[in-house]
Amino acid sequence: MEFKEEEGSFLVGALSALVTKTNKVGFIGGMESSLIKKFETGYKQGVNYINPDCRVLSAYVSVSPEGFKNPGKAKEIALSQFTNGADIIYHASGLSGLGLFEAAREKNKFAIGVDMDQQKEAPGFVLSSMVKQVNEAVFLTIKDFKDNKFTGGIKTYGLKDNGVGYVYDDNNKNLIPADVKEKLDLIKSKLISGEIKADTE
Repeated sequence: MEFKEEEGSFLVGALSALVTKTNKVGFIGGMESSLIKKFETGYKQGVNYINPDCRVLSAYVSVSPEGFKNPGKAKEIALSQFTNGADIIYHASGLSGLGLFEAAREKNKFAIGVDMDQQKEAPGFVLSSMVKQVNEAVFLTIKDFKDNKFTGGIKTYGLKDNGVGYVYDDNNKNLIPADVKEKLDLIKSKLISGEIKADTE
């Protein structure tokens, strides 16, 4: 099972550009790899779609898998990006992201979580999270099997299959104005229809 991380990242990029007050946002990747570049590329595209003048500060924790378990280094990067004017930072860095949440709390800025709802890591400071709906993918696979439609191979889940998305619920809806939510709904439908295409590199 694979996921279109670039589509979910596009949405949180658009969200960042709509909410930022400084016209600067950040991205922290765990390891420099083609997978994590999908998150960064989608995010940057979403930001640029809303506001080409909004700057994205990008950095990676490491070139090796160690980059996914170094919260100290991620916190350093986050503090640096916040100091340089970013007021929202999105991460795709595994456990290293805990450093970002610490930095967001300390600097009173926003973080965007990844893969699952990370609101509990820093309540009030997590603008949203880009989520992969693994449960949805598993459910659809079981359903295919039950309906005798299952075939082997690679299956990719995106916005169209509810495979990726972003968190908007009672915990964060006070941080996302209604007009911003409307714009994101429109962008989501355009990504699903193919009117907007999220790039992977």
